[in-house]
Amino acid sequence: MARRVVVALIGPVRWAPPGIEPAAWRAALAEDVVDLLATMNEVEPAIAAVAADRPLADAVAWPGMPIYDLPARDVNAALAAAARDGFEQAAVITTDAPDVPGLILGKLLRPLTTRPLAVAPAEGGGGLLGVASRLPVPDWLPPVDLDTADPAAVRAAAPRPADVVVTPAWRRLRGPADLATLDPAVEGWDSTRLLLSP
Repeated sequence: MARRVVVALIGPVRWAPPGIEPAAWRAALAEDVVDLLATMNEVEPAIAAVAADRPLADAVAWPGMPIYDLPARDVNAALAAAARDGFEQAAVITTDAPDVPGLILGKLLRPLTTRPLAVAPAEGGGGLLGVASRLPVPDWLPPVDLDTADPAAVRAAAPRPADVVVTPAWRRLRGPADLATLDPAVEGWDSTRLLLSP
């Protein structure tokens, strides 16, 4: 089996629920995503962060979890770091999807057995939940920003559209409408849940 990693890319959070300090909200979201990665089977977890976000990465990392220091906050830099670390496949995901199921991330990685790249869209609001790639990264992959990238644009850059698989979407918590979709019956997202408790 290929050596695989899922990298949580620490990113900005531009919204927080009323009454919750934005830094605490950002930390809770990131912690829940990292906790999920640490418990997944058949993949290794890692975190990627620019220098300004390294303290948050250190705070949410599990013991021994790799942290990749990036020169810029983008998917391509995180994938390159995973390649340098010896991985054959890597996925890079956002840290504002605290309740994302492991199954969704598994579906993001699965196409790499036959295709070079896969993308998972973010539900509503545009952007991506994550990107998965065989390593080294295909030289045709354009710079990818999870907040603004469009699956169709990534596919258009490939030699053949079929080289990029679009996998199931998942929500990111970027506003009040997204918050309303959280399901208290779903396990996980403990840190986020605690902040939202009355």
